[in-house]
Amino acid sequence: MYTIKYLRFTVLCENVIANLSGIGEHGFAVYIETESGEYLFDTGSGIGILYNADIFKKDLKKVKKIMLSHGHYDHTGGLVQVLSRTGEKEIYCHPDVFDEKYAVSKERFKQDVRFIGIPQRQIFLESKGALFKFSKVFQEIDKGMFLTGEIERINDFETGDARLSLKVGNDFIKDPLWDDQALVFSTKKGVVVLLGCAHAGIINTLHFVSKKLDVDRFYAVIGGTHLGLVGENQFIKSIEAIKDFKIEKIGFSHCTGIEASFILKKEFGGNSFYASVGTVFEIE
Repeated sequence: MYTIKYLRFTVLCENVIANLSGIGEHGFAVYIETESGEYLFDTGSGIGILYNADIFKKDLKKVKKIMLSHGHYDHTGGLVQVLSRTGEKEIYCHPDVFDEKYAVSKERFKQDVRFIGIPQRQIFLESKGALFKFSKVFQEIDKGMFLTGEIERINDFETGDARLSLKVGNDFIKDPLWDDQALVFSTKKGVVVLLGCAHAGIINTLHFVSKKLDVDRFYAVIGGTHLGLVGENQFIKSIEAIKDFKIEKIGFSHCTGIEASFILKKEFGGNSFYASVGTVFEIE
């Protein structure tokens, strides 16, 4: 297996601004640089991706490939803007990304329904240069860089966000989010996992990567964990289970939420950080 010698992440889209030059949004996108080239993981919601790329001097025209973690608007909404810079580009994602995805909040006397899927149709994005490469399986995207594909669900406590739904006919059912995937790097310091939202569950994800790459430790795990939007049982059990993994650095973002991130920071101390807009993570 190829070992990446140089790896650099720059967070282009995220909910929080630490570097005051950037624009915050409800979304997530990371610009990736290795010795093999430059890549983009997710595209945010479409508010800050181009502005922040310019501010942090990341030339989207240099991007070799784009990877999507799943089909929610806050990770895919900036795709059409990105394509306006990159031109025709391969986009790696799960075949379910274009499913009709909704957030359904049920209250006593009403039901709030909101579309949260990819804002544009597949055919429109293809007309702008998107070359979709759909896959459900674990695959090597480039040297030492892997996309997980569908992640096995092996525990009973990572039940996810109850609001997230699929529209089937006139009905709404719970979205299993099989399109959720992570990006994985085999580096000289160890395995690095980049999460979009970890809808499959951060514990399921780490177990899956451990199995696929035959590793028992991680140098870094960075990205959205969705722990700020799940039930108390999943939150508590996930924190305890994370401690069972050998993880040197943990970076929280996006759907982790500020309150949950404070709790996680207290639990993991100096090994943890919040990955906001402009945050750089580097192995050299």
